[in-house]
Amino acid sequence: MEKKKLKLGIPKGSLQETTLKLFEKAGYKIRVSERSYFPSIDDEEIEPILFRAQEMSRYVEDGIIDCGITGNDWIEENSSSVDRIAELIYAKQSNRPVRWVLAVPNSSDIKGVSDLKGKKIATELVKVTKKYLKENGVEAEVEFSWGATEVKTKMGMDAIVEITETGSSLRANDLKIIDTVCVSTTQFIANKKSWKDAWKKEKIERIVLLLKGALRAEGKVGLKMNARRKDVEKIIAILPSLKAPTVAPLFDEGWVDIETIIDEADVKRLIPELRNAGATGIIEYPLNKVID
Repeated sequence: MEKKKLKLGIPKGSLQETTLKLFEKAGYKIRVSERSYFPSIDDEEIEPILFRAQEMSRYVEDGIIDCGITGNDWIEENSSSVDRIAELIYAKQSNRPVRWVLAVPNSSDIKGVSDLKGKKIATELVKVTKKYLKENGVEAEVEFSWGATEVKTKMGMDAIVEITETGSSLRANDLKIIDTVCVSTTQFIANKKSWKDAWKKEKIERIVLLLKGALRAEGKVGLKMNARRKDVEKIIAILPSLKAPTVAPLFDEGWVDIETIIDEADVKRLIPELRNAGATGIIEYPLNKVID
């Protein structure tokens, strides 16, 4: 009997490295060969395939793959009919949504979308840009850009619509942002028929649970320490926590163990404060996943 497989689309390109690291933190080791679009994974029930994020939602909709990861921007651009299973807020450089922005040269007289009437705009996100212009009552020419969109204003275009996380690439190309066309987050999507299959649905839910747990652990660490019972309230008052810290008795009845999860950025401030409040044996440890 042939073993069941879940065909999973991994985004090739800008999201690839970040996605592979996220899967590894979630517990899945994916290995990509330079010459193959079929990575290996340490789960025999999953068959990963590399596709460009721009195309992912089409392949999921058509059932070529059961599920995949792509941006909401490309789902909208492709008008794809898929099930959005989870929002996974991460991008190439940060765990924040990305923006598609309207940008023009610093020397341009264009101040806002209304100034684009009759102008030429270059972008990869053609349909979404046209919808944005229509909503603003502006008629302009939108041309598909095959890449290197930032330089198109030096090649006759009046403006561009481009994706950005920090805006650094736009600034480096002497461009200024005049409006946000849309905000996009990374989505885990599924084929509608696959989502109705009980085995595939459960497999997808397991993957999503672990991915969300890995994302939730980003920027957080575990902290545990010993304390005298008389110091517990004072120490707990210092600690931020996802919920209440765990307090457990030790063999010595006068002492307890305290354990919690905190933002990694707070560690350098909290440890000295905890030590002064009476905590001892303080241990900081990394987290791979935080599951509710």
